[in-house]
Amino acid sequence: MGLLIDGHNLIPKIAGMSLRMLDDEPRLIELLQVYSRVRRQQVEVFFDQAPPGSSGRRKVGLVVAHFVRQGRTADESIVARLDQLEKSARNWTVVTSDRHVQSEARIRQVKIIPSEQFAPDLMDAQRQSQSNSPSGADKMSDADLDEWLKLFGE
Repeated sequence: MGLLIDGHNLIPKIAGMSLRMLDDEPRLIELLQVYSRVRRQQVEVFFDQAPPGSSGRRKVGLVVAHFVRQGRTADESIVARLDQLEKSARNWTVVTSDRHVQSEARIRQVKIIPSEQFAPDLMDAQRQSQSNSPSGADKMSDADLDEWLKLFGE
C-alpha cells in the first residue's frame, strides 16, 4: 500500500544530503514526491524535533509529512501509526535503519527496508522521472510554491 519513512534516518543515506542542511526536510519531501509519482506508492514521512508551532501533519503534493513535536520521536510516531493502521499495517513498508523501529515493525508483520537500501531506489526514481519527462515538466507549480511558503515562511 505505502511507505512509512523515518525521514531523519534516511537523509544522511542520500548522496549530497545532510542533516546539517537548512533545507534537508523540504528537499527530501521533494524527492519523495517524485518517487511517489514514479513508483505509484503512497508515502508518509516522519521528522522529529519540529520547532514549537510547526508540529503536525501536512499533505505536500503526494506526500504526507508528519512533523513530530519536541518531546516525542519520529520512531514513536511511526510505531503509533502502525498501531493506528491495525491489520492493514501489513500492507505497508517501513523505511528505517533504526533497530527498535525495525523490531516493532517485525512484531506487526510489516515489511522493512533499511534506509541505506532505499536511498538508491529513491535516486533511481529521480533519474527515471528526468529521463521520461520533457524539459521543465518537473518544475514546481504555483500551488506547490504557495504551500512551501506557508510551511516554511517567505
